[in-house]
Amino acid sequence: MEMIDRYVYAVTKRLPETQRKDVSDELYGLIEDMLDERVQGKNITDNDVEEVLLELGSPRQLAQKYRGTKKYVIGPELYDMYILVLKIALISVVAGTTAVFVIQVILNPMNTLDYFIDYIVSFFTAIIPNVIGWTTLSFAFAEYFSEGKLSGELSKVTLDKEWHPSNLAPIPDPKRRINPSEPIIAIVVSVLLIVFFAASHEYFGIWIYQNGEMAHVISFLNENAYSSILILIILFIGLIIVKESLKLFYGRWTKAMLIYTAMLNVISIGLIIVLVSGENLWNPSFMNELVQYNVVTRGTDAFRTAQIIWEQVTFWTLVILVMGLVSEIIKGLIKVRKQSKN
Repeated sequence: MEMIDRYVYAVTKRLPETQRKDVSDELYGLIEDMLDERVQGKNITDNDVEEVLLELGSPRQLAQKYRGTKKYVIGPELYDMYILVLKIALISVVAGTTAVFVIQVILNPMNTLDYFIDYIVSFFTAIIPNVIGWTTLSFAFAEYFSEGKLSGELSKVTLDKEWHPSNLAPIPDPKRRINPSEPIIAIVVSVLLIVFFAASHEYFGIWIYQNGEMAHVISFLNENAYSSILILIILFIGLIIVKESLKLFYGRWTKAMLIYTAMLNVISIGLIIVLVSGENLWNPSFMNELVQYNVVTRGTDAFRTAQIIWEQVTFWTLVILVMGLVSEIIKGLIKVRKQSKN
């Protein structure tokens, strides 16, 4: 019966992968024996199934008994995915930071020692802590809220005291699941962006060469306010990592996933507004530096064209980011509504 399938799924999804098959077989056998004993050869009704499941207790409590412990920062249901995402993130960090170091050495081999020292220091003091910290925080966030009302079940108190089989969530339809490659790619890209902005932001701009060597970079970002900008940028990217980790956890668009996405995207939009309102994000001297390094000449058509492109790009970059965040909420809402109708 579907209710039994939902119950077994709700229990086993909270267990380590290695336990799920054995526990699933044991639960099906146990429930069958309890129903046979209850009905004594009569037809099994939904009410009989509900009474047996109530006797077994809530899936959360039963899973805790099988695990033999109750407290986790990141529980068995999320642990395998957490390790996978952390490995991917760390590999991406190593690849990204190493690539940046190699590029720096190729562009300016005279400063190889300085680049190597910066590489080691930033790797262990900023990049690795950020990656491990954000990944762990996102999964701990998912673990904390996965038992609450937003996950489609009752609150922890209700689960323990007033749980009922009618509250069991449906088993996810494989056809409607989020392709794991999408959030994994997003996490990898996010990690690489953290590496870039934390360790090599000075290369984010127009490269000026003189006598065959790179003499200067006209930065797109405001270098004078970069320390405060960096905090907001890392926070913005960190929220993306949290959101994509939640997608890996839920595996499909649910009401909980929609609410989390909306919350995180609204915060992200707020960060963008803070960056824009402070007028600290983009380099205020960008056009002057283009003139200073003879890229364009002031008053010419080339200057006016470059100025228009600069103003439009800086404006539409932020607009597209906001539109992307809003559209993701709308996309999730549409998918959740379609699933609720089916």
